[in-house]
Amino acid sequence: MSIYSHQIMGYDRALTTFSPDGRLLQVEYAREAVKSGTIGFAIKFKDGVLLAGEKRIINDLVITSSIEKISKIDDKIYAIAAGLGGDGKVLIDRARFIAKQHKFIYGTPADIAYIVKEIASLKQMYTQIGGVRPFGVSIIFAGIDITGKRIFVTEPSGIYYEYKAVAIGNNSDKINKFLSEKYKENMSEEEVLELAKEIIKQNKESEDFEILIIKEDSIKKLELKELNQKKKKRNSKKSEKK
Repeated sequence: MSIYSHQIMGYDRALTTFSPDGRLLQVEYAREAVKSGTIGFAIKFKDGVLLAGEKRIINDLVITSSIEKISKIDDKIYAIAAGLGGDGKVLIDRARFIAKQHKFIYGTPADIAYIVKEIASLKQMYTQIGGVRPFGVSIIFAGIDITGKRIFVTEPSGIYYEYKAVAIGNNSDKINKFLSEKYKENMSEEEVLELAKEIIKQNKESEDFEILIIKEDSIKKLELKELNQKKKKRNSKKSEKK
Protein backbone atom coordinates (compact mmCIF):
# COMPACT_ATOMS: atom_id res chain seq x y z
CA MET A 1 0.00 0.00 0.00
CA SER A 2 1.57 3.31 -1.05
CA ILE A 3 1.93 6.42 1.09
CA TYR A 4 -0.53 8.17 -1.23
CA SER A 5 -3.29 5.62 -0.67
CA HIS A 6 -2.75 6.09 3.06
CA GLN A 7 -3.27 9.83 2.56
CA ILE A 8 -6.64 9.21 0.91
CA MET A 9 -7.67 7.01 3.84
CA GLY A 10 -6.59 9.69 6.33
CA TYR A 11 -3.84 7.81 8.18
CA ASP A 12 -1.48 10.78 7.84
CA ARG A 13 -3.77 13.24 9.63
CA ALA A 14 -2.87 12.24 13.18
CA LEU A 15 0.59 11.52 14.55
CA THR A 16 -0.67 8.84 16.95
CA THR A 17 -2.61 6.83 14.34
CA PHE A 18 -0.86 3.83 12.80
CA SER A 19 -1.61 2.82 9.22
CA PRO A 20 -2.74 -0.83 8.69
CA ASP A 21 0.85 -1.84 7.85
CA GLY A 22 2.25 -0.29 11.05
CA ARG A 23 3.59 3.01 9.76
CA LEU A 24 3.42 6.50 11.26
CA LEU A 25 3.17 8.64 8.17
CA GLN A 26 4.00 11.91 9.92
CA VAL A 27 7.38 10.41 10.86
CA GLU A 28 7.93 9.40 7.24
CA TYR A 29 7.12 12.95 6.13
CA ALA A 30 9.73 14.19 8.63
CA ARG A 31 12.30 11.92 6.96
CA GLU A 32 11.43 13.51 3.61
CA ALA A 33 12.16 16.93 5.14
CA VAL A 34 15.62 15.64 6.06
CA LYS A 35 16.24 14.48 2.47
CA SER A 36 15.55 18.00 1.22
CA GLY A 37 18.04 19.51 3.67
CA THR A 38 21.58 20.62 2.93
CA ILE A 39 24.36 18.02 2.92
CA GLY A 40 26.37 17.27 6.04
CA PHE A 41 28.91 14.52 6.61
CA ALA A 42 31.45 13.35 9.20
CA ILE A 43 34.45 11.02 8.87
CA LYS A 44 36.74 9.51 11.50
CA PHE A 45 40.47 9.51 10.79
CA LYS A 46 43.60 8.50 12.70
CA ASP A 47 43.96 11.67 14.80
CA GLY A 48 40.40 12.96 14.97
CA VAL A 49 37.13 13.66 13.18
CA LEU A 50 36.32 15.72 10.08
CA LEU A 51 32.92 17.41 9.73
CA ALA A 52 31.68 19.18 6.62
CA GLY A 53 28.43 20.98 5.91
CA GLU A 54 27.01 22.64 2.84
CA LYS A 55 26.15 26.32 3.03
CA ARG A 56 23.04 26.89 0.95
CA ILE A 57 22.97 30.40 -0.51
CA ILE A 58 19.30 31.42 -0.68
CA ASN A 59 19.96 34.92 -2.00
CA ASP A 60 22.88 36.64 -3.75
CA LEU A 61 22.75 39.37 -1.10
CA VAL A 62 23.35 36.97 1.79
CA ILE A 63 26.85 37.17 3.29
CA THR A 64 28.19 33.60 3.14
CA SER A 65 30.21 33.92 6.33
CA SER A 66 26.99 34.57 8.29
CA ILE A 67 25.71 31.05 7.55
CA GLU A 68 26.71 28.54 10.22
CA LYS A 69 26.32 24.91 9.23
CA ILE A 70 28.53 23.34 11.93
CA SER A 71 27.41 24.19 15.47
CA LYS A 72 29.47 23.94 18.64
CA ILE A 73 27.88 21.90 21.45
CA ASP A 74 30.81 21.62 23.87
CA ASP A 75 34.61 22.04 23.78
CA LYS A 76 35.23 19.16 21.36
CA ILE A 77 31.67 18.22 20.40
CA TYR A 78 30.01 19.67 17.29
CA ALA A 79 26.79 19.06 15.35
CA ILE A 80 25.43 19.32 11.81
CA ALA A 81 21.67 19.35 11.13
CA ALA A 82 19.83 18.51 7.91
CA GLY A 83 16.14 19.23 7.41
CA LEU A 84 14.00 22.01 8.88
CA GLY A 85 16.38 24.72 10.07
CA GLY A 86 14.19 25.88 12.95
CA ASP A 87 13.87 22.33 14.31
CA GLY A 88 17.62 21.90 14.12
CA LYS A 89 18.22 25.14 16.04
CA VAL A 90 15.86 24.08 18.86
CA LEU A 91 17.53 20.69 19.26
CA ILE A 92 21.08 22.06 19.03
CA ASP A 93 20.26 24.63 21.72
CA ARG A 94 18.85 21.78 23.82
CA ALA A 95 22.05 19.76 23.31
CA ARG A 96 24.12 22.74 24.47
CA PHE A 97 21.96 23.03 27.60
CA ILE A 98 22.38 19.28 28.32
CA ALA A 99 26.17 19.62 28.00
CA LYS A 100 26.29 22.67 30.31
CA GLN A 101 23.95 21.08 32.85
CA HIS A 102 26.07 17.92 33.01
CA LYS A 103 29.25 19.94 33.54
CA PHE A 104 27.57 22.05 36.27
CA ILE A 105 26.15 19.05 38.18
CA TYR A 106 28.99 16.53 37.81
CA GLY A 107 31.98 18.80 37.21
CA THR A 108 33.02 16.88 34.08
CA PRO A 109 32.16 17.29 30.38
CA ALA A 110 29.30 15.16 29.05
CA ASP A 111 30.32 12.44 26.63
CA ILE A 112 28.83 12.48 23.13
CA ALA A 113 26.73 9.33 23.65
CA TYR A 114 24.98 10.90 26.68
CA ILE A 115 23.97 14.01 24.72
CA VAL A 116 22.82 11.88 21.77
CA LYS A 117 20.62 9.68 23.98
CA GLU A 118 18.95 12.73 25.53
CA ILE A 119 18.22 14.31 22.13
CA ALA A 120 17.03 10.99 20.67
CA SER A 121 14.65 10.52 23.63
CA LEU A 122 13.20 13.99 23.05
CA LYS A 123 12.70 13.25 19.36
CA GLN A 124 11.00 9.94 20.15
CA MET A 125 8.65 11.63 22.62
CA TYR A 126 7.46 13.90 19.80
CA THR A 127 6.39 10.86 17.77
CA GLN A 128 3.80 9.67 20.30
CA ILE A 129 2.04 12.78 21.62
CA GLY A 130 -1.13 14.16 20.04
CA GLY A 131 -1.17 17.81 19.01
CA VAL A 132 2.53 17.95 18.09
CA ARG A 133 4.59 16.83 15.11
CA PRO A 134 7.95 15.03 14.82
CA PHE A 135 11.13 17.04 14.48
CA GLY A 136 11.87 17.21 10.76
CA VAL A 137 15.60 17.06 11.17
CA SER A 138 18.49 14.57 11.46
CA ILE A 139 21.58 15.64 13.36
CA ILE A 140 25.16 14.42 13.25
CA PHE A 141 26.90 14.71 16.64
CA ALA A 142 30.65 14.21 16.37
CA GLY A 143 33.87 14.94 18.17
CA ILE A 144 36.26 13.63 20.81
CA ASP A 145 35.41 12.81 24.41
CA ILE A 146 36.84 10.64 27.20
CA THR A 147 35.83 7.51 25.25
CA GLY A 148 37.61 8.59 22.04
CA LYS A 149 36.50 9.70 18.58
CA ARG A 150 32.73 9.32 18.11
CA ILE A 151 30.16 10.03 15.36
CA PHE A 152 26.41 9.60 15.91
CA VAL A 153 23.27 10.43 13.92
CA THR A 154 19.85 10.99 15.50
CA GLU A 155 16.87 10.50 13.16
CA PRO A 156 13.35 12.05 13.29
CA SER A 157 11.91 8.82 14.76
CA GLY A 158 14.23 8.99 17.79
CA ILE A 159 16.53 6.22 16.57
CA TYR A 160 20.27 6.88 16.72
CA TYR A 161 23.31 5.04 15.37
CA GLU A 162 27.07 5.34 15.72
CA TYR A 163 29.20 5.50 12.56
CA LYS A 164 32.76 5.55 11.29
CA ALA A 165 31.65 7.86 8.48
CA VAL A 166 28.18 9.11 7.52
CA ALA A 167 26.27 11.70 5.49
CA ILE A 168 22.80 13.22 5.96
CA GLY A 169 20.62 15.50 3.86
CA ASN A 170 20.15 15.83 0.13
CA ASN A 171 21.95 13.15 -1.92
CA SER A 172 23.07 11.36 1.28
CA ASP A 173 22.33 7.87 -0.13
CA LYS A 174 24.87 8.42 -2.89
CA ILE A 175 27.45 9.86 -0.49
CA ASN A 176 27.03 7.03 2.03
CA LYS A 177 27.54 4.48 -0.74
CA PHE A 178 30.69 6.34 -1.81
CA LEU A 179 31.94 6.41 1.80
CA SER A 180 31.33 2.68 2.24
CA GLU A 181 33.55 2.06 -0.80
CA LYS A 182 36.31 4.59 -0.09
CA TYR A 183 36.55 4.78 3.70
CA LYS A 184 39.63 3.25 5.34
CA GLU A 185 40.51 2.83 9.00
CA ASN A 186 43.18 5.17 10.41
CA MET A 187 43.38 7.54 7.44
CA SER A 188 45.73 10.48 7.80
CA GLU A 189 44.47 14.07 7.92
CA GLU A 190 45.60 14.62 4.33
CA GLU A 191 43.77 11.48 3.17
CA VAL A 192 40.53 12.43 4.88
CA LEU A 193 40.70 15.94 3.40
CA GLU A 194 41.14 14.41 -0.06
CA LEU A 195 38.13 12.16 0.57
CA ALA A 196 36.06 15.17 1.66
CA LYS A 197 37.16 17.02 -1.47
CA GLU A 198 35.96 14.12 -3.65
CA ILE A 199 32.56 14.11 -1.92
CA ILE A 200 32.15 17.86 -2.35
CA LYS A 201 33.22 17.63 -6.01
CA GLN A 202 30.43 15.10 -6.68
CA ASN A 203 27.82 17.60 -5.47
CA LYS A 204 27.96 20.06 -8.32
CA GLU A 205 24.96 22.04 -7.02
CA SER A 206 26.78 22.90 -3.78
CA GLU A 207 28.05 26.48 -3.69
CA ASP A 208 30.12 26.46 -0.52
CA PHE A 209 31.11 24.14 2.34
CA GLU A 210 32.25 24.68 5.90
CA ILE A 211 34.83 22.13 7.10
CA LEU A 212 35.98 21.42 10.65
CA ILE A 213 38.89 19.24 11.78
CA ILE A 214 38.64 18.16 15.44
CA LYS A 215 41.79 16.69 16.99
CA GLU A 216 42.81 16.07 20.60
CA ASP A 217 45.04 19.13 20.69
CA SER A 218 43.37 21.43 18.16
CA ILE A 219 40.21 22.47 16.33
CA LYS A 220 40.64 23.89 12.85
CA LYS A 221 37.97 25.43 10.62
CA LEU A 222 38.36 25.57 6.84
CA GLU A 223 36.30 27.03 4.03
CA LEU A 224 36.03 25.28 0.66
CA LYS A 225 38.36 27.85 -0.93
CA GLU A 226 41.07 27.06 1.64
CA LEU A 227 40.71 23.33 0.97
CA ASN A 228 41.19 23.94 -2.76
CA GLN A 229 44.25 26.09 -2.08
CA LYS A 230 45.78 23.36 0.10
CA LYS A 231 45.35 20.86 -2.72
CA LYS A 232 47.00 23.24 -5.22
CA LYS A 233 49.98 23.71 -2.88
CA ARG A 234 50.39 19.95 -2.45
CA ASN A 235 50.26 19.42 -6.21
CA SER A 236 52.83 22.16 -6.84
CA LYS A 237 55.19 20.62 -4.26
CA LYS A 238 54.87 17.23 -5.93
CA SER A 239 55.66 18.73 -9.34
CA GLU A 240 58.71 20.54 -7.90
CA LYS A 241 60.07 17.25 -6.54
CA LYS A 242 59.70 15.65 -9.97
